[in-house]
Amino acid sequence: MSTPHPREERTLVLVKPDGVKRGLIGEIMHRIEQRGLKIIALKMIWATKPEMDKHYPKDEVWITRLGEKTKKTYDKYGYDLKGELGTEDLFEIGKMVRGWLLDFMTAGPVVKMVVQGVHAVDMIRKIAGNTMPYLADMGTVRGDYSVDSAAAANKEKRSVHNIMHASETTEEAKNEIANWFTEDEIYVYKRIEEDIQF
Repeated sequence: MSTPHPREERTLVLVKPDGVKRGLIGEIMHRIEQRGLKIIALKMIWATKPEMDKHYPKDEVWITRLGEKTKKTYDKYGYDLKGELGTEDLFEIGKMVRGWLLDFMTAGPVVKMVVQGVHAVDMIRKIAGNTMPYLADMGTVRGDYSVDSAAAANKEKRSVHNIMHASETTEEAKNEIANWFTEDEIYVYKRIEEDIQF
């Protein structure tokens, strides 16, 4: 199977409940389109727990990685991991964090969209900024609109509020798009500049 043209790369974006509640849908869409990427599917939903459960990986490696990230945060700030979370088992901690993610992502409406364009996966992640908003550069969505951190979220036993989700890889994007959209909900069209010959 041949690799698609770079202009045909697709990725999934979710404007999370905090992004929706803060009125950032238009701003996020503007930044996407301003970069020359195109939105080819778009819908607002209030996701259910089973839908979000399907979205986030359930494999032990991914869940343990969540636990490892949490431990690093606790170690960095000198917090008592076992005292606060009741365990030092990284898989169990990862399951806790995953549960907080599901709670957060079902606490309000989300806007789901498929974005297409040159290196769409990497471009959207660049637009979004670091997943930890306090580390995100100014000029990115998270750097401009959020100051949340894993340390604050862990203390409050909740997910980090970081405004938007962006697929990490082309393979992840393919799976996530198939999870959230049917083919007949995705539209193929040309932006005006695609017809211009240089």
